[in-house]
Amino acid sequence: MTGRRGDYLEQIRRGGADLPPDLAAAFASVPREAFVPDGFQRRDGTWVCPADPEYLATVYSDDVLVTKVDNKIPVSSSSQPSLMAIMIVALRVAPGQHILEIGAGTGYNAALLASLGATITSIDVQEDVAVRARTALARAGISHVRVEHGDGYAGSSGDRFDRVIVTVGIGGVSPQWLSQLAPGGFVLAPVKHAGTHPVLVVSGPPEGPVTGTPVCPSGFMLAAGPLTADHPGAFPFPAGPLTDLLPVMPPRFDPPLGEIQYRDLWYAAGAWNRRASHVAVAGREQGCLALLDENRTGGAVIFPDGSIHAAGSSDQVEPAAIILDRWISAGRPPMQAWRVSCTLTGDPDAPIWAPDAWELS
Repeated sequence: MTGRRGDYLEQIRRGGADLPPDLAAAFASVPREAFVPDGFQRRDGTWVCPADPEYLATVYSDDVLVTKVDNKIPVSSSSQPSLMAIMIVALRVAPGQHILEIGAGTGYNAALLASLGATITSIDVQEDVAVRARTALARAGISHVRVEHGDGYAGSSGDRFDRVIVTVGIGGVSPQWLSQLAPGGFVLAPVKHAGTHPVLVVSGPPEGPVTGTPVCPSGFMLAAGPLTADHPGAFPFPAGPLTDLLPVMPPRFDPPLGEIQYRDLWYAAGAWNRRASHVAVAGREQGCLALLDENRTGGAVIFPDGSIHAAGSSDQVEPAAIILDRWISAGRPPMQAWRVSCTLTGDPDAPIWAPDAWELS
């Protein structure tokens, strides 16, 4: 394939996704522009309209397209295509399956799943988002997708699903989804861990035990309601960017860790220390791994080169060094090497199965 769609597929592959022939055909045939008819926000905060010269080139790029903003905070989008592809491959879609999607977004993800022969029930808590997704699917000529407005926590009462895919960041898995799964089914969801949202394959009966296996790193907009309820084992959220960082330990990695290895270290940090989180650091476009102090305004930052910098209290410097030593001694395990056990926590009236213990396989 040549032209814009061919380049689009190559960008997705360069983003780390394996594209089986049927999924490549879906990305090549489903018109992404049909799902962003009103344009989208650039990373710099400006808006791209369909009449802009760069509109189609940006639509067919391996980038997230933010389609709704509330008080300058993105609240709906079309996810990064390479991440969508990785998740769809992990979902192991087969023709005839019934899939529950939590978070309709633009409808593009559901369209890709339907193009693989599945029937989709997609739920979004934002009514206007659900309406636009429904309209976009009709515009693109996609059938076998039903978009509902509702609380995704509850799933779709009375239905049974072969898979559940979640396209928003959550703190844990709803037992309702597990109760609606057919035998052999599983939930694929980006679940909060150390300030990020690694994608997990989660399975088990609604009453437990519930376990998970990491698939890949990711970052998603947060879900609303009980799916992101605070709980005793939750990781801390930073009070703001860390400033006045001072180097306290020299680099350990030359060259520095690449993005994937850095995320592997990050995952291990969250498995070994509940102070691990995601922080903004001045002068760096991407967020960094940090162990936050009790007031969440200081702590120790571990950079990709293995150096440790501190802000405020130095209490977290030694634990950060221990994490580096432990990860190196373990052979720098990838996140996929971990096995996750979950505990029922969160809102007592609407609990979630949240990761609680980790062990290396």
